[in-house]
Amino acid sequence: MATLADIGLAAAINILSAFAFLLAFAILRLQPINDRVYFPKWYLKGVRSSPTHSGTFVRKFVNLDLHSYLRFLGWMPAALKMPEPELIDHAGLDSAVYLRIYLMGLKLFVPMAILAFAVLVPVNWTNATLENLKVEYSDIDKLSISNIAKRSPRLWAHLVMAYVFSFWTCYVLLKEYEIIASMRLHFLASEKRRPDQFTVLVQNVPPDPDESVSELVEHFFLVNHRDHYLTHQVVHNANKLAKLIEEKKQMQNWLDYYQLKYDRNPSKRPTAKTGFLGLCGKKVDAIEFYTSEVERLSKKAATERDRVKKNPKSIMPAAFVSFRTRWGAAVCAQTQQTRNPTLWLTEWAPEPRDVYWQNLAIPFVSLTVRSLIMAVAFFFLTFFFMIPIAFVQSLANIEGIEKAVPFLKPIIEVHIIKSFIQGFLPGIALKIFLIFLPTILMLMSKFEGFISLSSLERRSASKYYLFILVNVFLGSIVAGTAFQQLHTFMHQSANEIPKTIGVSIPMKATFFITYIMVDGWAGIAGEILRLKPLIIYHLKNFFLVKTEKDREEAMDPGSFDFASSEPQIQLYFLLGLVYAVVTPFLLPFIIIFFGLAYAVFRHQMINVYNQEYESGAAFWPDVHGFARAAMTLLLLNIHFRKP
Repeated sequence: MATLADIGLAAAINILSAFAFLLAFAILRLQPINDRVYFPKWYLKGVRSSPTHSGTFVRKFVNLDLHSYLRFLGWMPAALKMPEPELIDHAGLDSAVYLRIYLMGLKLFVPMAILAFAVLVPVNWTNATLENLKVEYSDIDKLSISNIAKRSPRLWAHLVMAYVFSFWTCYVLLKEYEIIASMRLHFLASEKRRPDQFTVLVQNVPPDPDESVSELVEHFFLVNHRDHYLTHQVVHNANKLAKLIEEKKQMQNWLDYYQLKYDRNPSKRPTAKTGFLGLCGKKVDAIEFYTSEVERLSKKAATERDRVKKNPKSIMPAAFVSFRTRWGAAVCAQTQQTRNPTLWLTEWAPEPRDVYWQNLAIPFVSLTVRSLIMAVAFFFLTFFFMIPIAFVQSLANIEGIEKAVPFLKPIIEVHIIKSFIQGFLPGIALKIFLIFLPTILMLMSKFEGFISLSSLERRSASKYYLFILVNVFLGSIVAGTAFQQLHTFMHQSANEIPKTIGVSIPMKATFFITYIMVDGWAGIAGEILRLKPLIIYHLKNFFLVKTEKDREEAMDPGSFDFASSEPQIQLYFLLGLVYAVVTPFLLPFIIIFFGLAYAVFRHQMINVYNQEYESGAAFWPDVHGFARAAMTLLLLNIHFRKP
């Protein structure tokens, strides 16, 4: 059983780890050699130049200004200083709304924590149920609803606070929805006109033996939308052409490198080997070789382009249709075009950066089959993944380790080592098991055939949240307590199982507290350190960078990983709302997460991430819906213990 002292020591260890990450970031970001890693967005915007281009040799790599180190936490106020309208102009509406989710967490849980510690904690602590039962319990159990007997009059305090917290959650969600809806309307109204605002994607165009797809689309919209139709572009299956263009870009990059090398030293023509990675094969004149390769690929791409245009089999039964007005596009995107609901399907076209072109070539008839296959695959992935998680969770605790390796018991029982294991091991074990999951879920979403990057990320985020709801939340509760009480489950009705889970929830508070500290404190601090991008950038810069274009690609931070980060936030909303009444001691740990994450990701949105697309905060309704579902679990949880 973990005591408050154990939790305090574990918290101290995680706080020190997070502080070490923040301190390392504060020092590394001041070094000129790392400037492109920690401020790449300003380089991509063309408003920042490399500090390594001036000063002495040492100053090009190391910051020798000692005064700058005294302001090592200056990035925090700088990140919070930028006003929200300026942030939207700088980073986009998606980034600004994503940051408001963290802000909403603070608005939600800070008042809850104050009320819970003022009302519920004294009610729980001053009761003596656990002492009278003479069972093994921890200080955290005494602070929780576990210390209140069934049908005790004290449960009225918990029931009343559950409804107070629910009403507060509804109020905060309502206000945030109003604010974000206003932000989105203002963003769309004030933004410069974009083609996608007047464009609709039409899919499953029926075949016609007398007309081509292009002629059929034109005639259909001239007849049915004659006052608003402007033009259209049919979709071609040009995936092979895209590969040729990418290969040509690589050859052009090598040509630029060797041309630059020759310009610096005209007395010597550069040479290269034609074999694998330029390490073997015939030695040739590099400029002539890559010039011929670029010309060859250009001709091949032109031939493929002509083939795609002329080959009827390359034309997909889909098209982008543009209208004269937004109103005309909106009417078309939101209405059924024919009596047959499977033909002439229309939806808003994603902006050009948001289109996932590879999936436009998927026949519409196979999309339903793909969705069914992925639904079955996700079901088995979710429930079979619970087996290794349950096994690891059974070992990633003091009792499990002592049972597996009894000869280590004297070492494990040392107070510091015991607290370290309780504070780190369960959370780290779970993080390791989840490390490849976002990639797997994204591949599954791509297979389903979604046509935009934003919809791919939203779909992956929804899958990820359902996965962690089952395996991290319910799975940890069931694996940690219900599996131990399996004989009880087998001898009770199905109606009693939710009650058993409701009783088991407070028993896993310690695990979730350690998970929040590892994932939400040290993990967020590790996000700002960017250790992996830092190492990769310097390796690429040393071994692979040949031109300025290579350097830009090496420092490109990419987009913010919404598909894995948004479900993490939803898990913390779920934990905060479910445990707000039963174990209020967990709330301060969640508040620290939301506060730290808000500052860190505000810095990252301003200085690092370069969003690949702009969806106009299309993900917000999903976030709002998951938060409402978590609020429902709050009421159900306390209902199982009603007085």
